[in-house]
Amino acid sequence: MTTSKAFPKAWFKRDDDDDRRFYAQARLVVHIDDLAVDTVRAYLGEVLPPGGAVLDLMSSWRSHLPDGVLGEVVGLGMNEVELRENPQLTGRVVHDINRDPSLPFPDGRFDAAVVTVSVQYLTKPVEVFADVRRVLKPGALFHVIFSNRMFPTKAVAIWKALGPEQRARLIASYFEHAGGWSVPETADLTHPNDRGQHGDPVFIVRAAKEGPWQAGNAAR
Repeated sequence: MTTSKAFPKAWFKRDDDDDRRFYAQARLVVHIDDLAVDTVRAYLGEVLPPGGAVLDLMSSWRSHLPDGVLGEVVGLGMNEVELRENPQLTGRVVHDINRDPSLPFPDGRFDAAVVTVSVQYLTKPVEVFADVRRVLKPGALFHVIFSNRMFPTKAVAIWKALGPEQRARLIASYFEHAGGWSVPETADLTHPNDRGQHGDPVFIVRAAKEGPWQAGNAAR
């Protein structure tokens, strides 16, 4: 199954299709606020396998990962400067997955995969989700984290037309059409801080690569 067969082509139109020009400039900014960053880091600290190899998909200069628990973090992104500035990465790969959704890694390479506040930019999500599955070990989880922030000219049309619950269902459908994933789980992790203040929303959609040993690496 491909994205073009699974969904209307118009859903993945963007105002700006020139990714090479847009991402040629390093943007050393954080795209969610501090409370949301803390929420993402706490969540990943609970679910990522200690000492494991993690693929940070659509990576940038900050990954919002927990410190000191992962054995390897390979960032795949569009800008070499941003990837070099990321202190949590142990490996860096510049690769345009909208142009080529085939990931430059061998089968079963990673213990987990994460994409944080970037899924809205995928123009071939079914192909990407299928290849993420290929590079994960059986039972490994793919965590898709999103908020309400985006570059509007780069986000696909369907994303901008939907609300949070509909966006979660859209991501779940990417897993379903890609095939070979467990039933996707969704969660709203948005919560106030100790002063009752709300930060940017944080939503999770995740699924596990189906295969042997899945029960031993299931979502917590």
